[in-house]
Amino acid sequence: MQTGRKNAIRKIVDVLMTVLLLCLMAYQVTGETLHEWGGIAMTGLLVVHHVLNFKWYRSLFKGRYNAYRIVTLAVNTLLLASIALTALCGMAMSSHAAPFLYGMFPISFARRFHLAMSFWSFLLMGLHLGLHVPAMTAGFRWSGKTKIAVATVFAAVSGVGLWLFVKNGIPDYIFFRTPFAFFDPDKAAALVFLENLAILVSFAFIGVGTASCIKAARRKKTRTAVPPSQTQT
Repeated sequence: MQTGRKNAIRKIVDVLMTVLLLCLMAYQVTGETLHEWGGIAMTGLLVVHHVLNFKWYRSLFKGRYNAYRIVTLAVNTLLLASIALTALCGMAMSSHAAPFLYGMFPISFARRFHLAMSFWSFLLMGLHLGLHVPAMTAGFRWSGKTKIAVATVFAAVSGVGLWLFVKNGIPDYIFFRTPFAFFDPDKAAALVFLENLAILVSFAFIGVGTASCIKAARRKKTRTAVPPSQTQT
């Protein structure tokens, strides 16, 4: 497969996974049947995503590990593990998409882990996206004012997302404090998606900040490593 075509397919798959993830987190909007089939589709896209990025696996034991590479590896590993657990526990409770797998784990265990791991997957996906934003936007030629405007909007949405993260009780879900998710049946579908998007953006913002701090520390270390005589003109 040609590199350009492969990159285009990779981007399409990544966009579809992000959109589908937002749909999966809107269970009260999609309902049980669509949620289950959406989970099956997400599992399939995840397999395609890893096949397209198989080169990353081959590079794991090559080269030196700097701070950015270590953080990226940790987030990617945790993300893969959380999505896999979410899928397995979801299949164990499936009544529509994979009923033949129903009960392969105790339902009480599957429900609690599916809830916690789905939110961990959601938050880690935000971090994963954020860690790659600096590289994806490196070629953009933005003016200083544009950068400030984008960063301000991004920060504002992230602030709202973090507030919603706490308000909607997500810490209770990810730390196994409650086995059930509580939804507002009267909340408009558009508002559900917007709230989830804001939470995703907030963790992407954390990822961007982490990547930027690592990059700045690396630049500072490089400058201090250069002898003073070499920095003079």
